[in-house]
Amino acid sequence: MTDAVPDPGTDVALYVHWPYCARICPYCDFNVVRDRGRAEEQAALVQAILADLEAQAALTGPRRLASIFFGGGTPSLMAPEAVAAVIERAKALFPPRGEIEITLEANPTDAEAARFKALADAGVNRLSMGVQALDDAALAFLGRNHSADEARRAVAVAARAFPRLSIDLIYARPGQTVDGWRAELTGAIDLGFEHVSPYQLTIEPSTAFGRAVARGAWIPPDEDRAAALYETTQAVLEAAGFDAYEVSNHARGVAARSAHNLHVWRGGDYLGAGPGGHGRLTLEGARTATVAHKGIGAYVAGVAAGAPWSERETQSARDAAEEKVLLGLRTIEGVALADLALLGRTGATEPLAGLIADGFLTATAGRVRATPAGRPVLDGVLKALLV
Repeated sequence: MTDAVPDPGTDVALYVHWPYCARICPYCDFNVVRDRGRAEEQAALVQAILADLEAQAALTGPRRLASIFFGGGTPSLMAPEAVAAVIERAKALFPPRGEIEITLEANPTDAEAARFKALADAGVNRLSMGVQALDDAALAFLGRNHSADEARRAVAVAARAFPRLSIDLIYARPGQTVDGWRAELTGAIDLGFEHVSPYQLTIEPSTAFGRAVARGAWIPPDEDRAAALYETTQAVLEAAGFDAYEVSNHARGVAARSAHNLHVWRGGDYLGAGPGGHGRLTLEGARTATVAHKGIGAYVAGVAAGAPWSERETQSARDAAEEKVLLGLRTIEGVALADLALLGRTGATEPLAGLIADGFLTATAGRVRATPAGRPVLDGVLKALLV
């Protein structure tokens, strides 16, 4: 680990939200809709995204493009020519300094795997695949529309089509054992990807899972079991050569880390395009938080009217510093003591001094980082630090 952390500078990343999904997963609380009979709407949405990029470029002025991330939703359902059009327009408006990372999220269904080469030809060079589990019963519980065998086939196809490949996995499922998870995770590693994002299943009240848990249909793992599954995740991935460069992101080597996410976590500017897309931009010298209209029709109409954002808020220096700390402490890079000083936090005073003394944080070479003991309880550490 190096103490030298790249500065995102004035470069701007792009997040494109594609809200369509073949089905809505019961744990999902993202801005998504069913992908049925919406061809005309989707064509209009693509044109709106392109126009949105033009409008935001006029506001930001000349900038360099750092990365592109197509998220959702399921952007692998986008027509490859639409993906290519967005990439081409973004590069024209924000000329990159060289080759950049272009990530697209996908599901491992056979139908989507058949599109991978076309998406690669469109310019995507990193695929993030929502495998979620390699157990058919677990996949059925999670509401996924692929099998474990389909996932394995899709990973193999993706590995041939894209230079970079990441997968998502969900753990802390009801009834999941440490031994079972260790075996599943070990089997996943053999598939050959270079980046993995293992997420603990989170129960959001607004989701189908949230309603099921509220009525007692099933019970999530308790804190001790969840902690044991987290520790198993860290141990298995570390032994396989994956560095935990962020709380929920592990990579085999520095080059395999997500350049887009690191740009965001380091406090870099990024455009949010598409329904509900969030952005952070420096406008007229001030850090500005933007949120696009959530509804597809409202977003398309808003872009046409010159008002794609439902929210635009100028952040104070303190708010911007607090957000940088919240994101940065999730990574092994941590945050600069100077950012904490803007919040009145120094290593010699509470609460930072106490968190360091208790072994949850460490301060070296002008940066503060979460320790292995602090990472599993980072939410509590951040609450204590920023209260």
